[in-house]
Amino acid sequence: MVIKADERGSDVSNPTKRIRWATQRVTGPKERHVRQSILDRFQHRKTTSSEKKRQSGDTSHLDGITEDPEESEAGDGHESSGRRIYFNIPLPDTAKDEHGHPIIHYERNKIRTAKYTPLSFVPKNLWFQFHNVANIYFLFVILLGIYWIFGNPNPALSSVPLIVILFLTAVKDGIEDWRRTVLDNELNNAGTHRLVDWNNVNTSEDNISLWRRIKKATTHSIISTYQSWSFKRKGSAAGGKGYAERAMDNRPSIETRQSHRASVFSVQSGASEDGIKMTPVPSPQPEARHDVQNDRLAVGDRPPTSFSFDHDDNALTANGHPSQIGKSGKDFVPKFYGSIVDPFKQVSGRARFKSDHWKSVQVGDFVRIYNEDQIPADIVVLATSDHDGQCYVETKNLDGETNLKVRQALHCSRTMKHAKDCEKASFVIESEPPNVNLYQYSAAARWTQRDIRKPEEPGTEMAEPISINNLLLRGCSLRNTDWVLGVVVYTGQETKIMLNSGITPSKRSRIARDLNRYVVYNFVVLFFMCLVSGIVQGVTWAKSATSSDFFEYGSIGNGPAMDGFITFWSCVILFQNLVPISLYISLEIIKTAQAFFIYSDTFMYYDKIDYPCTPKSWNISDDLGQIEYIFSDKTGTLTQNVMEFKKCTINGVPYGEAYTEAQAGMQRRQGIDIEAEGAKVHKQIAEDRVRMLQDLRKMHANPYLHDDELTFVAPDFVNDLGGFSGVEQKTANKNFMLALALCHTVITERTPGDPPTIEFKAQSPDEAALVATARDCGFTVMGRSNDGIILNVLGEEQEFTVLNTLEFNSSRKRMSAIIRMPNGKIMLYCKGADSVIYSRLRPGEQSQLRRLTGEHLEMFAREGLRTLCIACKELEEEEYQTWNKEHDLAAAAIVDREDKLEAVSDAIERELTLLGGTAIEDRLQDGVPDAIALLGDAGIKLWVLTGDKVETAINIGFSCNLLNNDMDLIVFKIEDDKLESAEAELDGHLEGFGLKGTDDELQVARKDHSAPDPTHAIVIDGDSLKLVLENQLRQKFLLLCKQCKSVLCCRVSPSQKAAVVRMVKNGLDVMTLSVGDGANDVAMIQEADVGVGIAGEEGRQAVMSSDYAIGQFRYLQRLILVHGRWSYRRLAETIANFFYKNIVWTFALFWYQIYNNFDVTYLFDYTYILLVNLAFTSLPVIFMGILDQDVSDKVSLAVPQLYRRGIERKEWTSLKFWTYMLDGIYQSVICYYMGHFLFAPARFVTGNGLTINDRPRVGVFIACATIVVVNTYVLINTYRWDWLMLLLTAISILLIWFWTGVYTAFASSLQFYKAAPQVFGQLSFWAMILLTVGVCLLPRFAAKAFQKLYLPRDIDIIREQVGQGKFQHLDRYEAYVPPGKLPSAASSEVSQPAKPDQRGGKALDDDERPMYPPSVANTGTTHNPRSQTGSDGTDYTGHRRSLEQLPRPSFDRPVRPSFERMRDSMDRIRPSFEASNDFTSAALLTRLESSHSGTPTRRTLHGSSSLR
Repeated sequence: MVIKADERGSDVSNPTKRIRWATQRVTGPKERHVRQSILDRFQHRKTTSSEKKRQSGDTSHLDGITEDPEESEAGDGHESSGRRIYFNIPLPDTAKDEHGHPIIHYERNKIRTAKYTPLSFVPKNLWFQFHNVANIYFLFVILLGIYWIFGNPNPALSSVPLIVILFLTAVKDGIEDWRRTVLDNELNNAGTHRLVDWNNVNTSEDNISLWRRIKKATTHSIISTYQSWSFKRKGSAAGGKGYAERAMDNRPSIETRQSHRASVFSVQSGASEDGIKMTPVPSPQPEARHDVQNDRLAVGDRPPTSFSFDHDDNALTANGHPSQIGKSGKDFVPKFYGSIVDPFKQVSGRARFKSDHWKSVQVGDFVRIYNEDQIPADIVVLATSDHDGQCYVETKNLDGETNLKVRQALHCSRTMKHAKDCEKASFVIESEPPNVNLYQYSAAARWTQRDIRKPEEPGTEMAEPISINNLLLRGCSLRNTDWVLGVVVYTGQETKIMLNSGITPSKRSRIARDLNRYVVYNFVVLFFMCLVSGIVQGVTWAKSATSSDFFEYGSIGNGPAMDGFITFWSCVILFQNLVPISLYISLEIIKTAQAFFIYSDTFMYYDKIDYPCTPKSWNISDDLGQIEYIFSDKTGTLTQNVMEFKKCTINGVPYGEAYTEAQAGMQRRQGIDIEAEGAKVHKQIAEDRVRMLQDLRKMHANPYLHDDELTFVAPDFVNDLGGFSGVEQKTANKNFMLALALCHTVITERTPGDPPTIEFKAQSPDEAALVATARDCGFTVMGRSNDGIILNVLGEEQEFTVLNTLEFNSSRKRMSAIIRMPNGKIMLYCKGADSVIYSRLRPGEQSQLRRLTGEHLEMFAREGLRTLCIACKELEEEEYQTWNKEHDLAAAAIVDREDKLEAVSDAIERELTLLGGTAIEDRLQDGVPDAIALLGDAGIKLWVLTGDKVETAINIGFSCNLLNNDMDLIVFKIEDDKLESAEAELDGHLEGFGLKGTDDELQVARKDHSAPDPTHAIVIDGDSLKLVLENQLRQKFLLLCKQCKSVLCCRVSPSQKAAVVRMVKNGLDVMTLSVGDGANDVAMIQEADVGVGIAGEEGRQAVMSSDYAIGQFRYLQRLILVHGRWSYRRLAETIANFFYKNIVWTFALFWYQIYNNFDVTYLFDYTYILLVNLAFTSLPVIFMGILDQDVSDKVSLAVPQLYRRGIERKEWTSLKFWTYMLDGIYQSVICYYMGHFLFAPARFVTGNGLTINDRPRVGVFIACATIVVVNTYVLINTYRWDWLMLLLTAISILLIWFWTGVYTAFASSLQFYKAAPQVFGQLSFWAMILLTVGVCLLPRFAAKAFQKLYLPRDIDIIREQVGQGKFQHLDRYEAYVPPGKLPSAASSEVSQPAKPDQRGGKALDDDERPMYPPSVANTGTTHNPRSQTGSDGTDYTGHRRSLEQLPRPSFDRPVRPSFERMRDSMDRIRPSFEASNDFTSAALLTRLESSHSGTPTRRTLHGSSSLR
């Protein structure tokens, strides 16, 4: 819509948002293929823009709508309050510097996700690597060794370990970064069509510095060399052209591809094609061409124009409005939108669209996008190939949604088609600064409108608002649209996708955080070892009359103090292995391998969407083995998010037959045999389905009705639609279906065939289900016209004009459509949450209908169905026109546009008339009950945080094993929203558990990791949750939740979800995991220690922000109980063994210093010291962390209790660390003194008369024994002894002998020359090794044997049972939880037409059947005296009588089995606990008056995020 300075609107508004149905997609040839993964793996980037949101100044108010008078004023061009982009208008002086160049420099469109360039790789990579303290330490040791005074025998050789580690890390980083660079280059060099040979005043040519030229030349030379090598290696398969060259190839014109279609635009254009250089554009689609001649004005009536395309229904002059006869017989004047094209502007005509790279696109450029192309930058749409200005985009790269989205061209620019039009367009775009919000954009196009018939007049200032519906975001793909013409507003790092690319926070595992503390402990031990050595050496040299006076020629330091100082630093070099430099890179290798195994696990592969379990954070796999609390969304996470319309209530009459999983769970709690009941019900439903299909086809031969797609089974509805129950009910049913068919934003896709099919693409699956049901009942949405929507109503095609669409959002919780009916009436249809609709109904009316509808909605909710209310309102013409002017003004605002639109929408959505309600089933995912039960057995507590209604969530909780009949449901609902009331209720519930909420009780709770008794569960809504999350109540609420088996938080917002996770994580000091599938789950996914995203129907924002991505909730059990437990145990054992082996080696050197006055003499050859961690002992401990298994995956799932050791964090403790350290010290004593006492008698003469008791050869004795001991120790601590582990241990042991033999074979080894044959030839050498190994490992072996025999752990017992064959029955399954279970008794599939049995008729065992809550009959033992809510332990709490007084159906109406069955079921049990305190209960809905009908004040409902 356009707001002129002296004209805000006209008598009748055209649609403010018109969404045209998508045509059948025709795949065309693509010019380029860019990997979509480029846009999914951007690294953390921070925008350098200094833009801030515009601050509004003096404002004026009009009926509650705030308008900023300064929005239309020309700014100074600075970015402090937004950006102003000029098109064919000179920059104002305030926007230019002294040289006439723009002051503002926008980001280049070239993006770089790589960290390095060829020139910066080495220094920058070293800089990053030396952020590791261990690397700095070893660099310091190497620098010390350069000085001979510190006694390093080979300074160059001492640098080898560090160099190897730095090199390997650099290679890994280089490979990763090279891949990013290649993908960056592919993206930056992708082709697009940009307008050239015209002046873009917003940018100036970059002054490329010499340094940048050097970098670019270096990069290009390396890339060219690599490409040449690749070309020679691969041959000429690509035709000799690189990617960039192919991207720059000339695009085949559309005339070439569609030569049979003549261009209407070109033929009727007043200009010659030869005079305009342009990219050819196609003619309209065949179905649109028939309107061209009829819709155009007569030639004599058309004003002269220089537009290259002069046919446009919207481009009318200010004084030439032709009248148009509306469907109601009245004369309507189409709104004048104006045009940004200046017909009097003189242009050169040289401008043309040229194929160019993405990286060349700049802010202010005109670009043309073709079908199937990706969008190179954030672009405002000016014109499209569609005569209505529509285009369709796929946003899969942004949010994962595959449904097509509709975007609109600006009204003022839809006449633009060619390059000459772009030259003549003179306008300014005032845009908000770049921000991360993908779903909101505020800007305005401003121009001077010139009258063609009055060229001498200066013109009128006009403006048109620009919203997110006019913006194409970088990374989206154009679909079903031949071309789009637009202008660039954001580029590069300032585009919305790039600003959102770094939203996932960096996480470190708990063990990694604790590891630094233990490394510090090693530094402390090293410090004291060096200090003792320095002190002893200094004191020794200070003594006189010793043998050193005769054999030494003075000390290096020339004094005791300096001698001790030098010795201290010399010992730092000698004992350097105490600090495990190789530990960090070993852990990286282990975690990378673990991530690979998780990704490769075929049992977590979801073939339906071709999605494996994808680790996105590779460094927190061990945290998966310590999870104590799981926070889960419900819709799309526990449920399938595939909506099926099941029931509805219209004019107080319920319709629909269904048997849901929640209803089955409810009947099982009553002791009913649900297998028999389910079979009977489904038989009835199948019969009703056949009858309904027959009745529908008798009423109307609907070609779009397909038997297998019908989900709404209600033959009585068809009868009433035909007038069986009277005219009133017939009219009500028709109006209800019209509301479903008109109040939506879906896109239709028609597929030709016999019969044809129509599919609905919607951003919400609920909306698609509603429109699909209207189609099945004969109210088919055929598509969109220029001004509205076309319906086939029971065989008659009718067109309805869509005047306005008031969109749904989480705060409004409703959406509305204002429709001009075929008879000229204006109707508002509104659908939304029951509480929202009821509060906006006309007061004092429809009391009986309200009560009946509320009771029906409550029954639907108890069945686990998602409910909506439908209402309508008839608007007078004058009322609507007055409101529409305010709506246009709000839509034109740049500042706070969303708030203004919400306020003006709220004003019209009042005094509504209730039509009825809908009920949609969102079925549980396969395996959810089993997975939840299995996780519960493992000691994991599962909380559900959802935006659904309380009753819906509770019934789903019963059906998926979260709740059972033995539990006392603590319903937390604060009526007066006061902290005092909340605290009093908390104190009352805590008193039942003997608690007061003190700090001492919290400390006890932090240490208690046991699962609470399954006696209580908490149910709390968002409003009450807001109160208990306050600082003074949070601790009490946390302690209360700690005593409950399950916690359900309903009607909560995304921020409240994150707050709950934060409360538990920090308050109880536990490991948490959040799992969700939607954008509203991102906050809690990022807040938890581990975030898991489910690739579902709501897009991929949760996946993009998660640490692990899975296809179904049931895969969570394998991810946690198998891979998580394995990873945690492996890593804990690896780190402990790493510290142990360093202690053994280093202290063996330390004991030798006792006998040489701590003069830092090297017992071992220096190569041994360098290679001990790098080669001699690295493989066994690394592969222990990669491959070790205590039990198999099947046993891990069969005995989930094994996981509890991770919850209690018993695999990695301080006690374990110091135990391994002390064990290492003991073994170092044995390793050294075995060799020491072997040579102590000084009678070690070989057979040839030579002695081998010199220091290097004694070191061979001790070093070899130590290596054998260390590797054997690691093998003892390994559970899985297979051929690979034994082979790796043997290789590591043999490696020291191999190295000794090779190294000492050369004379360059000096004193070490020929040491290998001399030492290895002695029998004493082998005897000492055997004896040393036995004595060293005997205590460890004895302790493990005693522990396993007399103090066995759970894992020891299970391993023994595995050896006894007690788990052999698991071998008949591929995985423990067998896939392909039969549908439950509540499954809708049972009522579908029969299909061939794919399982060969094999009966399932009991353990393969779906699990439900246990059946508990009403006995005296089920009463719980601790209940604070009056629960008798059988069902819900809180009695009421509204359902008991339900009127029985009259006998002159058809029997409704589902309604009667549900009502009878509810009569036998205690009614809903929400009857007196929640909007979803019928009692409150009946009493609720219209709180929004009297005043325009907007009310915010806290704790609500969506209709879900």
